[in-house]
Amino acid sequence: MCAHHDNFVHLHVHSHYSLLDGLSKVEDLVAKAKEFGMTALALTDHGAMYGAIDFYKECKDAGIKPIVGCEVYVANRTRFDRDPTVDNKRYHLTLLSKNNVGYKNLMKLVSKANLEGFYYKPRIDKEILKLHGEGLIILSGCPGSEFVAYVREKYFDKAKELLQFYCDAVGREHVFVEIMNHPEAPGMEWYHDILPDIVRIAKEVDLPIVGTWDSHYLCNDDAPAHETLLKINTGGSGMKMDGNWSFINQKMACESFKDYPEAIENTKKVADLVDLEIDTKSWFFPSFPIPEGTTYDAVLREMTLEGLKTREMEPTPEVMERVEYELKTISDKGYPSYFLCVADFMKSSNELGIFNQTRGSAAGSLVAYLIGISNIDPLKYGLLFERFLNPDRPSLPDIDMDFADNRRDDIITYARGKYGSDAVAQIGTFGTMAARGAVRDVARAMGFPYSLGDRISKMIPMGSQGATMTLKKALASEEELRELYETDNQVSEIIDMAKKMEGNVRHISVHAAGVVISPTGRVDDFSPVQFDPKGEGKVITQYDMYTGDREGIINLPKFDFLGLRNLTILKEAVERIQKIRGVTIDVEKIPLDDKKTYELFGRGETMSVFQFGSTGMQKWLKELKPSNLEDLIAMASLYRPGPMAFIPDYIERKHDPRKIKYADPRMEPILKNTYGIIVYQEDVMRMATDLAGYTRGESDKFRKAVGKKIPEEMAKQKGHFIDGCVENGMSKKVADELWDMIETFAAYGFNKSHSAVYALLAYRTAYLKANYPAEYMTAVLTVESDNLDTVTEMVNEAKRMGFKILPPDINESFSDFTVVVEDGIVTDKIRFGLGSIKNFGNEIGKAIIHERKSNGPFKTIEDFLKRVLHKNLNKKSLEALVMCGAMDAFGERGYLIANVENMLTFNKALAEDHNKGSVSLFDGMDDAPTARLVMIDAPAAAVKITLAWEKELLGLYVSGHPLDAFRERLEKVGASIKKIKSSEHRSGTTVIAGIIEDVREIYTKKGNDKMAFIRVKDLDDTLECVVFPKTFVEMRRFCQVEMLVLIKGKISDRNGELSMIVDEIKELV
Repeated sequence: MCAHHDNFVHLHVHSHYSLLDGLSKVEDLVAKAKEFGMTALALTDHGAMYGAIDFYKECKDAGIKPIVGCEVYVANRTRFDRDPTVDNKRYHLTLLSKNNVGYKNLMKLVSKANLEGFYYKPRIDKEILKLHGEGLIILSGCPGSEFVAYVREKYFDKAKELLQFYCDAVGREHVFVEIMNHPEAPGMEWYHDILPDIVRIAKEVDLPIVGTWDSHYLCNDDAPAHETLLKINTGGSGMKMDGNWSFINQKMACESFKDYPEAIENTKKVADLVDLEIDTKSWFFPSFPIPEGTTYDAVLREMTLEGLKTREMEPTPEVMERVEYELKTISDKGYPSYFLCVADFMKSSNELGIFNQTRGSAAGSLVAYLIGISNIDPLKYGLLFERFLNPDRPSLPDIDMDFADNRRDDIITYARGKYGSDAVAQIGTFGTMAARGAVRDVARAMGFPYSLGDRISKMIPMGSQGATMTLKKALASEEELRELYETDNQVSEIIDMAKKMEGNVRHISVHAAGVVISPTGRVDDFSPVQFDPKGEGKVITQYDMYTGDREGIINLPKFDFLGLRNLTILKEAVERIQKIRGVTIDVEKIPLDDKKTYELFGRGETMSVFQFGSTGMQKWLKELKPSNLEDLIAMASLYRPGPMAFIPDYIERKHDPRKIKYADPRMEPILKNTYGIIVYQEDVMRMATDLAGYTRGESDKFRKAVGKKIPEEMAKQKGHFIDGCVENGMSKKVADELWDMIETFAAYGFNKSHSAVYALLAYRTAYLKANYPAEYMTAVLTVESDNLDTVTEMVNEAKRMGFKILPPDINESFSDFTVVVEDGIVTDKIRFGLGSIKNFGNEIGKAIIHERKSNGPFKTIEDFLKRVLHKNLNKKSLEALVMCGAMDAFGERGYLIANVENMLTFNKALAEDHNKGSVSLFDGMDDAPTARLVMIDAPAAAVKITLAWEKELLGLYVSGHPLDAFRERLEKVGASIKKIKSSEHRSGTTVIAGIIEDVREIYTKKGNDKMAFIRVKDLDDTLECVVFPKTFVEMRRFCQVEMLVLIKGKISDRNGELSMIVDEIKELV
């Protein structure tokens, strides 16, 4: 054993954060270092610092000194050069953070490499290395370094000059000449040949050598898995790293560098230089601008008191007590600037015309309501501040801001403008190799047929919310998968390999909502940043939310900017109402007692209404007949797996108050609005404070304890609760009964604040649907136009509401769906927009609309062809106009489609004349040279053909339906899908007829048998039909999209969602 055995420190280590080039998970690396008795460890992933905080925390917890580093890429010239013949070449360099200054400079370098130097890889250059060199340690790099390249080419003077540059950049005492020793690796012979030259040059310039082992995986037997990972990364290009690139122990390190013992000793010297302490506990809120001489507390108080006037709320003792309590809690927790920031985003959103709301427990804050953060009065609806924030709650406030999804980016742009573009970034999030994906990736990389990987992956169950499915769990729970694993060598080979990389990071992307704002003006003071790999120009953090315990990234709390499509629909509808009727709708002032709105809910006509559109919900609404917002809040809470079982009791008590019972009269104020049923988490909290004497902070802890049903905590809380109730005048018997109620219901309890916000938005959308149906439905169709399934559903809903759906028309259509207005009267006709036509560009559509607005409707086909001389009026666009029905006013579709070439010839000749100027020269003269439109006779297109054209270009049938020819037969069958869904009697066998819209074939859990889910549509509605394997074998020939079929089967009702179990299918002919 060498004398320096205990001194070896790994200084060149890759984890799985070297995306698809490192196999080791951070916790495994740290555990292995601990097992080896190592006192320090470095992490040097490729070009990024994704795992730095995870690594730092793991090391600290294990008592190991963390050395945060990065193996950066260095540009061949400057980071701005991008000549493919020169700059596709780059070098590697190992950088380590000596201290906090170095750590921050490393973040700057990695950020600039990504934002300024990215060309195939993120690249730094010598300019920024010198600018941000303080506090860094440089190791001259692996065989892919610039230093080694000079030595290999015998450019020894250049090699020395480079080392001198490093000394100038970071200080001579912080530069080490890195040497490696992988003699077993094929293709590395040249490096070992020049190793003496590397060592000699180090001595000549008086710099120490340091030995590193380029680790990409944990154990040597992980090498095949790493090779497979590389194939996944490169698409199976055959890239390999033969040799040992594992995480070696000290003994092997000593053996490897026995000719250079000082290289081992110097790893310890490098580690001894490092003194890095990263603050992982503190939070820093944005520097919200306030007048000089005032404080955040004072500004928040002033805004809150002003809000009493704005919201027209009387400052009663009850109100002011709540205000003072909330302001004190917010102040004591240090959150006033956070509230001011969020209020500013909501205010600015309103000024920008962006519809918004805040969801979640923040609606329980009166201060939030008064300063414009939330839009629902928490006192009126019994919402609790403590559910959101209380003195005993350690977590940060979490205010989820919803914005109209087509304007979400605008509010982020506003934030950049206010705080500085470098101060704002969206949070990065990591996609990992989950069980199913890992199996598919591995099977493909190992050269197995796609069908095998697909078959295995489909046998792995989907994970449930909060419980990730793993291969280990799948093998334990799925007997068929386990049997296949034990009997099929290929299957076991794939699964064993997938296990090695399951859970590894695969890529980075943008978090759906999270945004951080730096108080220093630069996010890269706290996290490295980069562009979103999708190329949309979004700047994202390299640290994810787990670095900040899901409350933000390290040190920077997150602001949740969510896009919500229903807010876009609301905005679109309000604008249409204003434009068409001249009626201004202020959604904040929509009356909450509108009779037509509650009647709409009571009829279950809630398709397209936010959160209330499912068939199951519609069924319960018909029974409930909601009459106030509290009913909607309750339904938003109860319509979930579990609490759904209490809906019948809720409905029964609403309609028969005699069923309402309270174990203690003091429960009535708490449960009155839910007819004596515990529905909300707030109900449990109020019982704890009002009946058992808990403090406000204790009530939230109580809520968490009973919600999670932790046995030890439940036992502790049971005694505390019952004793408190008895002390407050309740009998022991009643207290026990109340505890039993809480145990039964509390696990299902939902956050009322969240439900209240959702119910309010649902009411507002329903209000517009009930009172302005034409504008509302055209808004829905327009906003949802990118989702064909939804458009189809909404068209059917519009038809049910009595609207006639018309195809596009060049004289009536605009870009979007519109209601037809005739002589100032809103009609019952909805017209497809030109933008809805497939294979038809926006430019030509805009040109047609502009010409029509400027010079009036088109009178004939010839008039149209003379006036629309646009370059994009070509065969493809003209055929699309004809086939979808947009030119029906000028002739039958078969006739027009036969004359497309003639029409184009005429149009192009006019366009050429126009471009030459001949039209304007002879304008108005009888002998003006002009092209002639020659049209030939042609037979009319069959109805079947025109319908097929509509389906192809509009996504659905408009002028008719293939089932129209069978209407009489369908009526004789007597069981339409609509009737089945509305019927209470669904037992026994029934028959439906319709057209198959979609077929989805899957393997059963056993993995060997195919079955199918088919979506069938008749003239009024759709139904999902399940074809089990035995039936599928016999009926597969009928399971074809667009086929007209008769289906016999049994209706299944699962939680209000209906489907049919298929017994037999016949073609409808």
